[in-house]
Amino acid sequence: MRVLTTAGLAAASVAAAGLTAMMLLAGCGGESKTKQYVVAFSQANNAEPYRAAQNAFMTQLFGAQPDVKLVISDAQQDNSKQVAQVETFIRQKPDLLIVAPNERAALTAVMGQAMEAKIPVICLERDILQPNYTSYVHSDNVAIGRLAGQFIVDHLTKKYGKPAGNVVAMRGLLGVEGEINRDRGAKEVFDKYPGIQIVADPVADWIQAKAKDRMTEVLRARPKIDVVYGHNDPMAIGAYLAAKELGREKEMVFVGVDGLGGAAGGIRKVMDGILAATFVYPLCVDKAVEIGNRILHEPGFRPEKGYVLEAVMVTPENAAQLYEKFTTKAMQ
Repeated sequence: MRVLTTAGLAAASVAAAGLTAMMLLAGCGGESKTKQYVVAFSQANNAEPYRAAQNAFMTQLFGAQPDVKLVISDAQQDNSKQVAQVETFIRQKPDLLIVAPNERAALTAVMGQAMEAKIPVICLERDILQPNYTSYVHSDNVAIGRLAGQFIVDHLTKKYGKPAGNVVAMRGLLGVEGEINRDRGAKEVFDKYPGIQIVADPVADWIQAKAKDRMTEVLRARPKIDVVYGHNDPMAIGAYLAAKELGREKEMVFVGVDGLGGAAGGIRKVMDGILAATFVYPLCVDKAVEIGNRILHEPGFRPEKGYVLEAVMVTPENAAQLYEKFTTKAMQ
């Protein structure tokens, strides 16, 4: 299977030409050959490790289908770029469109346009403001936030004999469902315990380097921090690196979300003692590909409007077992 990537509007014409060529090839000499299906995937930002893992897993799974060609576009965390890329895909009429929205409001209308064009649409992992999709595959970010909040409460209770302490919430890109609900779920738990205070909630847009810079500022302003809750693992790791540079990493614990396998993933960071815990947010790709293949190959198949995949908490006690499971799965 051949996977094409685009990097912004400057490459849109190349992607358009490539996709058009593939679609023409799929139709040439068609009666005697197996139909070739084109799947277009609009990715929010290839630079995030979680999204790079999604791309790799989707390439692997669709690669097992000889009659499927996958095209991936990279919005580079730019709403206007992603909208333009999806508009290009709509004009090219792929057999299936998968979208991992950068932000929920910006992608709502254009995904509705895809539905109006009779293109099946799978919304992957992040939601939009209106249900402009055939199916939505995701995990429950509120539930993940609650799990993270309870882990932090338990840690502070063990540390101080009561649920009390100072928490830094390192927030992802504002306005994104994952950021909103991972924050909301944790606060629902913290609100039960007046002794737990969120003393800073800097925004680092999911990016490790930004989190390191924001955490350095927080450390200089806050002499007492017990826990950093990063809305994803790269931000939690960035916060750890900032604390380590100032010799303060042992004063606090770091909690993340994503729980990727592999040497650079969050599960390994729990094993290494950098993160106290993380939560495996499923890539959602295997379910999306399963549904996508049924849409392509089973006339009349109607998927459910939504599929919710369960998250898994990773602690030092189960990290080695989960590392083997999720790293092996990603490499299969």
